[in-house]
Amino acid sequence: MNTRTQTAASILIVSMITLTVAGQDWPQWRGADRDGRAEGFKAPKSWPKELAKKWTATVGEGVATPALVGDRLYLFTRQEGNEVTRCLDAATGKEVWQEKYESLGATAPAQSFSGPRSSPAVANGKVVTIGVRGVISCLEASSGKKLWRKDDFKAWPNFFPGSSPLILDNAAFAQLGGRTNGALVAYELASGEQKWKWSGDSPGYASPVLMTVSGSKLIIAETERRIVAINAGDGKLVWEVPYSVQGRGYNASTPMVDGQTLLFAGSGRGIKAVRIEKKGSEFVGNELWSNPEKSVQFNTPVVKSGSVYALAANNELFCVSEQDGKTLWFAPLPGAAAPGPGNGPGGQRRPPAAGQIAPAEQPRPDGPPPGGPGGQGGRRGGGRGGMGGGGGGGYGSIVDAGSVLVAMTPSSQLVIFEPSQKEFKQLASYKVSESPTHAYPVLSGNRISSKIEIR
Repeated sequence: MNTRTQTAASILIVSMITLTVAGQDWPQWRGADRDGRAEGFKAPKSWPKELAKKWTATVGEGVATPALVGDRLYLFTRQEGNEVTRCLDAATGKEVWQEKYESLGATAPAQSFSGPRSSPAVANGKVVTIGVRGVISCLEASSGKKLWRKDDFKAWPNFFPGSSPLILDNAAFAQLGGRTNGALVAYELASGEQKWKWSGDSPGYASPVLMTVSGSKLIIAETERRIVAINAGDGKLVWEVPYSVQGRGYNASTPMVDGQTLLFAGSGRGIKAVRIEKKGSEFVGNELWSNPEKSVQFNTPVVKSGSVYALAANNELFCVSEQDGKTLWFAPLPGAAAPGPGNGPGGQRRPPAAGQIAPAEQPRPDGPPPGGPGGQGGRRGGGRGGMGGGGGGGYGSIVDAGSVLVAMTPSSQLVIFEPSQKEFKQLASYKVSESPTHAYPVLSGNRISSKIEIR
């Protein structure tokens, strides 16, 4: 790898107040229920001028979001030719254990960024990871002891695995394989024994989510060309809808579930809402609405109190009604443009100092940015929502933190704004680091964990 493009990642912990407050776990991609909600976060009555840094720790290369369970942080990175899972003490940053295995990194269009895109899942005392080359591992959460590891497919999507594993009912579900052998697989969590395999298209860069309809547990997953619902018990396909990319783009935004409503979004295809119902022995999807005005590329929207908040490919934050899909407002997301190719010579903006509010960026046309998940202009794999870096747009995370919404841009600008159907109202903005980030911020109690990239 060209040493000029190598990156290392550090985990950075900041706090808003000195009092330690216990918060909810963030055990997997997009939180406890995979919906981007941090219900245990305690927003202050008045936002401080700056956030207080608690500790940092260098952990290797990669953009997988850390998992937080109790007082332990679990991270998955690449370092010195190995893929490494680490457990850190969340209060101090001290390493509790690490486990690693030798693995090649990403190549071809993604070779400038070879670390894991897929975020670890922690449940039932186990940690499950998916590596850049499609290796799935299960470790003991308390000690890091390897319970099982499989490399059955030896194939991956064009920009390498971005889908994050899902743990449910003592089983691990994972989208694996590539163009010729894509599959959704259920493994027995304790032993690694395959329970079932649904073979289909190459995986997309989004992550599977759980949807329960009339008592039936369904795994909703995006492939390269469609969205499918698979019975979690036996692996049978029960519903599907075509969802091919139009032109240049990716299926990289994780589907959203709100009761029996399934919402999904993709590059150049707007946002759709479908109600999934069981009629007799079959599952039927009825479209509720479609909004073709606003599209996302790598961001996964957040559904909150009847509204859908999202970030378009042109770095424009927008809000649509969950009831009818109408666009309620849109505004440039402050600090959304990350330094890198695509901003043009002399076109890079100086990041605001810590505690200062970032100026609004001028939006670019709403369309696919250069590169792809993991490629040039596309740092982040879609399993975490598929956000990239470089000069492309649409790379940013949005978290529902109860009384506020929290957005993190690739340039490490943390933006706090008010949930509202009327307008974008910023409450605070912080420059968390001079280095970029493409992982979700993990909010719990009064702490914010952010994994940043040091170049």
